Formats: sequence, structure tokens, C-alpha cells
Amino acid sequence: MTHKAHPKIFRIKNNSDWDSRWLNQKNFPEYLEEDFLIREFIESKLKDSGIDRVEIERFPGKINIIINSARPGLIIGRGGQGVEQIKRALFQKIFRSNKAKIKEIKVEIKGIKNPWLKARLIGQWTAQQIEKRMPYRRVLKQAIEKVMNNKEVKGIRIEVAGRLNGAEIARRDWLAKGELPRQTLRVNIEYARVKAYCSYGVIGIKVWIYVVEKDKEEKNK
Repeated sequence: MTHKAHPKIFRIKNNSDWDSRWLNQKNFPEYLEEDFLIREFIESKLKDSGIDRVEIERFPGKINIIINSARPGLIIGRGGQGVEQIKRALFQKIFRSNKAKIKEIKVEIKGIKNPWLKARLIGQWTAQQIEKRMPYRRVLKQAIEKVMNNKEVKGIRIEVAGRLNGAEIARRDWLAKGELPRQTLRVNIEYARVKAYCSYGVIGIKVWIYVVEKDKEEKNK
């Protein structure tokens, strides 16, 4: 059996940062479970808001939750009512037993300028189209064309696995375009895994995108 490793874990030192930024050896299992429940709750409640990442920062008596979304207006709501509702729901469902420890929750919403540069958002769009029973190869071609229209993108690969188009036997298929050097750690590769829940079963979707930032490209030239 092979050991699967997330591509991001290799690049944390060079290109990316941790999604959970805190250190506590005494309460590590408790905090880790809380982080998992926070992300699960936010992703289920804000399913249609185009959430890419949920970052969590912890301080003594305070927790800061940063939500990166393609539709920040839907989350914030009128006069910030949406953010207040999220805070109340988090206190009731997750931090009910730790009210003494966590006295303040800060929810920060960050907008994403171009959602077609984020692997997770592309995976979510692909999953939505497959759930609507669109032919998977047409969906993959449309996604690749939309992503490759951006100058920052050098290459993309989308892989799907499961009972594709409702077939009896599960299989795997993929489409790719451009260059995608997955062997080097210096390259900034966006990666995400998403699931499409269909009536005939679950279809797994993996997305790799090779994104070159403008500042780095100008330096190389």
C-alpha cells in the first residue's frame, strides 16, 4: 500500500502557511477537534458562499476565524447580521462547554478577487455541475478553459473517480492542459479534493493548478 501525502504539506515552508495557527501542547487534542468542528460547521452552513479556506488563530481567551470566500457579501449580510449569527451559532454548538476559556470570537471575512485561480472553488463548481447530471468530460473541459484564460495560470489537471456518468463499474479519468511540474517544491501549486454527492454514488474530484504570481514572474524575467 502506498502512503498518500497532501501536496500542500511539502510546500508549507516555502510557499504556504498553516490554516490553524496556534500552539498548545496541553490541550492539543481538544483544540484540534474544535478546529475540525468549526470548519465542518462553516462549510455546511455557508455551502453556497464559495468558501476556499477557513483559517483559525488562537490567543488567550480569544479565537480569530478568517473565512476566505468568493461571495463575502452573502456571508456578511445587511449591517453585519450574518457574521453575528455565525458567532452565536459557534458559541451554542461548539464553545458551549468552553465559555470560561473563550470569551471572544472574532470572525473576519476576506474576499477572493478571482475564484478561477483557487483549486477548491474550481472543484466545488465541478461537483455542482456533476451533481446536476452534466456529462463529466464536458464539465472538465469547460473548467479547464475557464481557468486557462487567466494569464497567471500555467497549467491545470482535474481528476475524477467513481461511477462516472452513472456507470455500473467505478473508474478514474482525468484531463490536463499546460505545464504542471509536481516534482519540484519551489512551484506554487494549488491543490484541492472535493466530493460530488450524486444519486448513484459519491464522485471524488482532485484539482491541481500551477499559478505563477505576477511579482515572481517579473523577477524571473
